[in-house]
Amino acid sequence: MTRAENSWILYDVANSAFVLVVVTTIMPIFFKEIAARGIPPEVSTAWWGYANSLASFAIVAMAPITGTFADFEGWKKRLFALFLAIGVVATSLLYFCSEGAWVYCLSVFVLARIGWAGTNVFYDAFITDVTEPARLHRISAAGYAWGYIGSVIPFLAVIGLIFAFRSPGSADGIPDVAARIGFLVVAVWWLLLSIPLLRNVRQRHFCPPASHPFTETFRRLFATLRDLRGNRNAFLFLLAYFFFIDGVDTVIIMAVAYGVDIGLTSSTLILAILTIQVVAFPCALAWGRLSGRFPAKPLLQAGIVIYCLITLIAFALPSLGSLQAKTTVFWIISLLVAAAMGGIQALSRSFFGRLIPADQSAEFFGLYNISGKFATITGPFLVGITGQLTGHSRYGVLSILVLFVIGGLILAKVDERC
Repeated sequence: MTRAENSWILYDVANSAFVLVVVTTIMPIFFKEIAARGIPPEVSTAWWGYANSLASFAIVAMAPITGTFADFEGWKKRLFALFLAIGVVATSLLYFCSEGAWVYCLSVFVLARIGWAGTNVFYDAFITDVTEPARLHRISAAGYAWGYIGSVIPFLAVIGLIFAFRSPGSADGIPDVAARIGFLVVAVWWLLLSIPLLRNVRQRHFCPPASHPFTETFRRLFATLRDLRGNRNAFLFLLAYFFFIDGVDTVIIMAVAYGVDIGLTSSTLILAILTIQVVAFPCALAWGRLSGRFPAKPLLQAGIVIYCLITLIAFALPSLGSLQAKTTVFWIISLLVAAAMGGIQALSRSFFGRLIPADQSAEFFGLYNISGKFATITGPFLVGITGQLTGHSRYGVLSILVLFVIGGLILAKVDERC
């Protein structure tokens, strides 16, 4: 692999730590057990979903303009650095969250998620700058794979802090100070491992300079929307992606909060998420290799089927009698997520990259991220509001199934030969 490819892949290791610790595992438990202490579980889970939806909405509002502007020479990296700074600083500010300060906690978390998601608009777009079209699937899968396994390092450091600060004989849970120091660990990890991309990756594909870049940005944005309407396969794929990635991201975002609601211990949840990261590493690489032997479309469809099964099992989970049975089935769900997660994410990114013109990658990937982030507005909100209305989170989980079904049906109309 080239230096640019390796530097691009390394950033997935950098930002995956944020997903693992802040979005998926430690932060949801910290929020429910400490920041939102005293709030009914279904309500705190709903607010967690609403916060994630709000962060996604902010990215949806910004991504079309920033993505289009980034296609001018030199701006892709500048905007990447700006959102990186926002994300790292906000993640550091989580250190100051105290017991009961759930409004402050969610506010800073939303800002951190905006920074993280904003960098991904430009990071994803850089894939057409760092490698050739024939290697897109392989490099994209490698990014997700190394992101999964690499993020285990800061995650283990945070787990070490939890056990170090937990009092002997204390009840299962996350010590306040351990979680807050863990957020600082993530911020430092994220910043340091982003440096190689800032140094070694350059924007090879860009649009001609404009005398009035802001005016030109809006003109190009509307032109891209017209181009998207004319590119049937790219349009249909984005529509399908909107639905199925909504389900994927919602499972990731809401899994730990749901596990807490049904009585699973924090130790079980943390260990399960750690296992997912480790198992997802070879699975993501395997999906990348399979893409060299099979078309990407049926592989994506297989991933959607696996997630449909995950959703149905998760819905049945609370009806199991004993905690041991729930824990066992949760482990089965975790292994299924590990098997499918990397493949469906990596192949979606590279599949879309092959459908678009390289010199418009940032603006098209801006639309790609809009589709993904706009989707994550609806999924967590759907789980949250359904849980509140029915009085149980399991019905919110069941509602995710329709997202996978719709996404799979639309994906079937995409011509994979293009």
